[in-house]
Amino acid sequence: MAFGAGPFGIWERTVAWRYLRTKRRNGGVALISIISFVGVMLAVFALITVMSVMNGFRAELLGRLLGFNGHIYAQGPLVNGPDREGVIARIKGVPGVIQAAPLVEAQAMVIGPNQVTGAIVRGVNPADLRGMKLISDNIKQGSLKGYGEGEYGGDMVLIGDRMARNLGLSVGDPITLISPSGPATAFGTSTREKDYVVGGVFSVGMSQFDESYVMMPLAQAQLFFGRDTAIDYVEVKLTDPDDAKLTKAAIEQAVGPGAFITDWMDKNASYFNALQVERKVMRLILFILVAIATLNIISGLVMLVKNKGRDIAILRTMGASQSSILRIFVMAGASIGLAGTLTGLLLGVLFCANITAIQNFVEWATGTAVFSADIYFLAHIPAKIDWTEVGAIVTVSTLMSVLATLPPALRASRLDPVEALRYE
Repeated sequence: MAFGAGPFGIWERTVAWRYLRTKRRNGGVALISIISFVGVMLAVFALITVMSVMNGFRAELLGRLLGFNGHIYAQGPLVNGPDREGVIARIKGVPGVIQAAPLVEAQAMVIGPNQVTGAIVRGVNPADLRGMKLISDNIKQGSLKGYGEGEYGGDMVLIGDRMARNLGLSVGDPITLISPSGPATAFGTSTREKDYVVGGVFSVGMSQFDESYVMMPLAQAQLFFGRDTAIDYVEVKLTDPDDAKLTKAAIEQAVGPGAFITDWMDKNASYFNALQVERKVMRLILFILVAIATLNIISGLVMLVKNKGRDIAILRTMGASQSSILRIFVMAGASIGLAGTLTGLLLGVLFCANITAIQNFVEWATGTAVFSADIYFLAHIPAKIDWTEVGAIVTVSTLMSVLATLPPALRASRLDPVEALRYE
């Protein structure tokens, strides 16, 4: 007999599918099923999209931040001692280190034809600047030719494209820098002013850097800021930035007594901790939305059980067991949740894969910037799909859908055939 087949057999799947098919007299059930499907689909779509954008935002921000800045910063008396080159060579010999660059970094005022702005001037050797691929590979105007050449490294500087746009500058234009740390006089410390030439304009895609930094040859920066031959720190870059904590001890030993070593995690701890907390809270909120969406399945199944009471009683009298009835309604409800989950997964992946094109279309259609670089630091909405996280989302959504079916399915399996058929 068909009822003697194994669990989730063909007859159970057939009955479950028939119960899900729309009939005019069960229009209310069909409507609720559609609402449940759409609710789960939108919840999963929103969860995948939002988490992917947050992952992409963190990855892009971290990648650009660590591409522009170092992973470890080394200071100490021996860094500015007579054996500085030996210290830098020892740092470069530490496993995992790919670059160790002496830098001078200070604030200055920048004067252009249009206005005046504050800037951070970073002095770096030409060879080290070429090794900073985020900058050297993103020169939008001009080139690195001539950078660091001539007496004291020459008068050529690089500026970010947003600074160039704000100040009305282009390649070949003069630019005036004013340093507050000038020579001491009888009336106090005077300012230092010098004219330079814009030799190149870079764009790293992060407004914080593109509008605030001026790259200058190290020797020229030492002269301009009165450092003599001193530097501010040695910027170290690693093969894997996540190894910074493990590499700090080796670099401290390489620098020698009095070494003061910090890493990018220490420097940006509050910023990335805030991102991590926001990510966890957002994930919790969106999972609650998925749970709310799956609860709609209960309403649809309760009405389905009520409308199919006579059918359930007939199945029971023909030999269907309580577990068979339970499985039929679990499959009927879970299929709604599973279909919504898979559709939401497909829409979420397609949306994230084409998010830049969608952003460009919306901005073209509305004529407004939906993702301003001044606010979000990045020029485009980033999205990075974490397939492990997507798998967890699909699993949790499917599990919630199955759990939501249990109360009405248990009620259907415990229906007394005699009571159900008494008034038929």
